[in-house]
Amino acid sequence: MTEMVTSLLRRAYSSFASHIFDVPARLLAFLLFLLFLVMPLTNPGYFIYTGEGYYILGILVVANIYAIYAASWDILAGRTGQLSLGHALFYGIGAYTVAILYKFYALPLWVTIPIGILVSVSVALLVGFPCLRVKGPYLSLVTLAFPLILTGIFFMFKDVTGGELGISSLPAIIPVPPYTINQQRLAAFYFSSLLLAVSSVILYKIANSKIGIIFVSMLDDEVASKASGINTTKYKLLAFAISALFASLAGAFAASYESSVGISMLALTMSFYPVIMTILGGIGTIYGPIIGAFILTILDRYVLKVVVSDALAHTHIIERAEDLAPWHMIIYTSVVIIFVLAWPRGVTRFVVDKLEDLEEARELEEIKKKKK
Repeated sequence: MTEMVTSLLRRAYSSFASHIFDVPARLLAFLLFLLFLVMPLTNPGYFIYTGEGYYILGILVVANIYAIYAASWDILAGRTGQLSLGHALFYGIGAYTVAILYKFYALPLWVTIPIGILVSVSVALLVGFPCLRVKGPYLSLVTLAFPLILTGIFFMFKDVTGGELGISSLPAIIPVPPYTINQQRLAAFYFSSLLLAVSSVILYKIANSKIGIIFVSMLDDEVASKASGINTTKYKLLAFAISALFASLAGAFAASYESSVGISMLALTMSFYPVIMTILGGIGTIYGPIIGAFILTILDRYVLKVVVSDALAHTHIIERAEDLAPWHMIIYTSVVIIFVLAWPRGVTRFVVDKLEDLEEARELEEIKKKKK
């Protein structure tokens, strides 16, 4: 028994050393993730409540949700080149399926979330067929129409969907007794972090598997892929299904965490969020959209709404929080433009390239030392 445990530990260490420790970019990501998990425990009071009604843990939970959502778009657009501008369709279906099943059948969320994912994947396959007939900007316009169509359908059946009011009073998915709201937030933070870690690993494995290689081959040259005997229709539908699976997962968890769903989940802005986050972080990388989601969510919900708001209030430029709205949009869009212009290939690609340069420099130094 002892030998078995020792053998497993050695294999785990060997795998960690070869796949993470020896790769600077992965090691940095691993250390940052550990720091991310430990941060709330260093000063729980600050991370739970900032003093002005802004909960930092809540912001980080939302960032985790958006990170899964953005990564799901990247596996579709960044790997196959299918530039969808209607990704909110899958996000909204996941959220509304959970809410409707709970509202009318009182099913627990642990049951409704898999059903929501199944419904979303089914819709993705149905949507995928007409989308395969168009490419480029035409594909973007077609996909953009689907969330708008679903919004109209939801307004037609207000008794089921709640119309513009949506559905509220959903229970939390975290199986933690409701001792305090702070404990619930802490549980939501760690659960969403686990969900993000598992989702990102699965997506990364898919992207670097045989399926991922076929996706990239279609992105590079679809005609050559067909000539090689690849069923491009099959793999495009598969990309839609995988993307919809994780987008609906993010939407379902968002519905549980926010305890409500609304038409805003199908809004055009929700479709644009993953696009902006992915381009900012680095398209076609999986980890890029995750970093982009954290940068923009923290910028939007903490830096601008807390830090900048306080700074402008002290200078008497604004008197009320409502007066920050125009400043918020101006600063937010300006920062996004600056990031894109400064790092057109994405922030993470820039960082990874620098780390690879450092690794090459270290290898050259080691070679010189050996020659001496």
